[in-house]
Amino acid sequence: MKFTLSWLKDHLDTDADLDRIALALTAVGLEVEEITDRGAALAPFTVAHVISAEPHPDADKLRVCRVDTGDGEPQQVVCGAPNARTGMKAVFARSGLTVPGTGLVLKPSKIRGVESNGMLVSMREMGLSDEHDGIIEMPADAPVGVPFASLMGLDDPVIEIAITPNRGDCLGVRGVARDLAAAGLGTLKPLVVDPVPGAFPCPVDIRIEDSDGCPVFAGRLIRGVTNGASPDWMVRRLMAVGLRPISVLVDITNYVSQDLGRPLHVFDANKLAGNLVIRAATEGETLAALDERSYTLAAGRDVVIADDAGVQSLGGIMGGALSGVDETTTDVLLECAWFDPKRVAETGRALSILSDARYRFERWVDPASVLPGTEIATAMILALAGGTASEIRLAGTVPAFDRVIGYRPARVTSLGGITVATDQQAAILDKLGFAVDRSAGDVWQVTVPGWRQDVEGEADLVEEVLRITGYDSVPALPLPRTDVVTRTAASGRRLRAGWVRRDLAARGLTETVNYSFLTEADARRFGGGDDALFLLNPISADLAVMRPTPLASLVMAAGRAAARGETDSRWFEVGPGWRGVAPDDQRTMACGLRTGRTGPRNWTERPRAVDVFDAKADILAALAAAGLDADKVQVVQGQTPAHYHPGRSAVIRLGPKLTLGAFGELHPLILDAHDIKGAAVGFELDLDALPEPKRKPGRARPALVLHDFQAVERDFAFVVDEGVAADQLVKAVRGADRKLISDVAVFDRFAGERLGAGKVSLAVSVTLQPADRTLTDAEIQAVSDRIVAAVTKATGAALRS
Repeated sequence: MKFTLSWLKDHLDTDADLDRIALALTAVGLEVEEITDRGAALAPFTVAHVISAEPHPDADKLRVCRVDTGDGEPQQVVCGAPNARTGMKAVFARSGLTVPGTGLVLKPSKIRGVESNGMLVSMREMGLSDEHDGIIEMPADAPVGVPFASLMGLDDPVIEIAITPNRGDCLGVRGVARDLAAAGLGTLKPLVVDPVPGAFPCPVDIRIEDSDGCPVFAGRLIRGVTNGASPDWMVRRLMAVGLRPISVLVDITNYVSQDLGRPLHVFDANKLAGNLVIRAATEGETLAALDERSYTLAAGRDVVIADDAGVQSLGGIMGGALSGVDETTTDVLLECAWFDPKRVAETGRALSILSDARYRFERWVDPASVLPGTEIATAMILALAGGTASEIRLAGTVPAFDRVIGYRPARVTSLGGITVATDQQAAILDKLGFAVDRSAGDVWQVTVPGWRQDVEGEADLVEEVLRITGYDSVPALPLPRTDVVTRTAASGRRLRAGWVRRDLAARGLTETVNYSFLTEADARRFGGGDDALFLLNPISADLAVMRPTPLASLVMAAGRAAARGETDSRWFEVGPGWRGVAPDDQRTMACGLRTGRTGPRNWTERPRAVDVFDAKADILAALAAAGLDADKVQVVQGQTPAHYHPGRSAVIRLGPKLTLGAFGELHPLILDAHDIKGAAVGFELDLDALPEPKRKPGRARPALVLHDFQAVERDFAFVVDEGVAADQLVKAVRGADRKLISDVAVFDRFAGERLGAGKVSLAVSVTLQPADRTLTDAEIQAVSDRIVAAVTKATGAALRS
């Protein structure tokens, strides 16, 4: 929300300076984001008198001007503006200054052989408008050498404040002034609303069919207007707050909206066909809007204003181009209505329209402002554009807002920690617009004004008293000290998630933090998209559904990265995924994604594409980090979610029923949907499904065990059926002698005609680590025989000769 200091003082009678106002705004909860003092920035640019303007000897369109700047000797300036002439008053920029509109740093120069020192500037060069037809012409009585900004009213500081969503009343300058007056910075000036008598009945009939979306609508016909340019004072104020002046009729609606927080709209009455009806849109209706875009409307959601020819405006959001005013407009229909904030928000989000009207309506506009807003806007139109106004045509009734709250002044002390005199509390509430009835004694009856729908209970009234009194008056008290050392609040599950994060990062994956919601299409691709998981108030249409797994967010991020040329991703996230809306349906998951290639990019070793074994190694490392013995889990191929490649993925189980996670290559359709080229593998580990460790949670490392006796390594090559998993063979080897065998690793896989059809050779390296003696050849042979026997029994393998 932006406004100028003079605009604020239209509503606030105060002698406070800018610094004091800025401090008070932040103190009452209207945080000042920026103050722009254009007067200070434009002060070096001064009024100058053009003593003479002679044709340039070498250029037909240039003039050589002698300029009196008030600083002594006249300056010579070469100027190409068509309006540069002898005797005029202009705006001079001396050498060394930076021209605001162009960024040009001025310095003495020669133009076509003639020296030029400084510049006579235009409005566009000063960054004040797009006008560049000539240099700025100052009034003939403007004193030479004076900063032109003060003479043109451009020395008015612009204040920008942050508005929280509950303070729709401060989306108008008057609401801001009201808060400052309550804080003691002055007196709120009365709002003058002089009814404009109608010269004739309004000929346009207005009917409301959708009273839920639009309970009340005021219309007024004004004939004989002249839709020219707005006066300078209005143009300056609108431009100062970032609004582009269009025409006096449009500018008046924008001005009232910014001034009072009361959105309005004007129709060109001669472009309307018949009467107006406010109704719900029908499916498939379209509106060509004022933003030069066409919108397809939805039945039951969008509130429209239509005439006999069709939809002319989207209620509370934007008008239509077909009935918009232009320079030929002579008769206008002024609209001032109240639209349901929820319906406005739903329509605005669905159609991706963010207009000033929508911004205010969805944050609440005072319903009682319909008639006063009509009268104020009518008076401005008649004063600035002329014309004759009809009587007001009112359809519907103003929604009742008669909220009364029982308030105990003592609650300021019990809730806020400070003591504020009851008379002071009553004065604060009264200045904020609340009606206070103290006749009941200790419990006051406080009536909430229509512009403060966010005040719902006694605690809200306490907050109003506290913020106006000043939060800095609330004492800062330390928490009581305890005599015992408190235990960590982190549970074993929380600690486990931290361990997994650290280990995955140590494996070279980069941690990401993503939104917990995504598009409906992506949710369904990853097994989600249940109706109960759709957000009622999404921040955008692309973030409308709670995600079923963080892996979906990682894939979306990889797609965005691939579009920017980053094809080799190494990411993980530990975060929530949702299966439903029950408490147990929210799961904490560790997910990782690798795309593209892995390995060093140099001449010593060629990189390779990531594969399913990379994902397997990641998920097993995450299991180990979480405190689970990875050797005890089962890797079962198949039965993975549909977003994995059906033949290159597996699930991780603990026992026949408990599934802990899944890993593998992603399905090609998933990759195509996000335009990811090449290989992509991922994993998902449900941390909430992991059993609690038998020992107390901790991260202490186990004692280092060093052996005094030499370890022995033996290699075995087994010929097995092609369908036998290497994991099954490794577990059989480990089971041959769990005390003596310390490590088993697969180091080779071979398939060839010599082995026979359907056969492969798997080679494993087995480490034997004795604890109390050196192994003899006979003992090593005995263990080897047991290993061969165990593998043969478990897999049907034969030792390769």
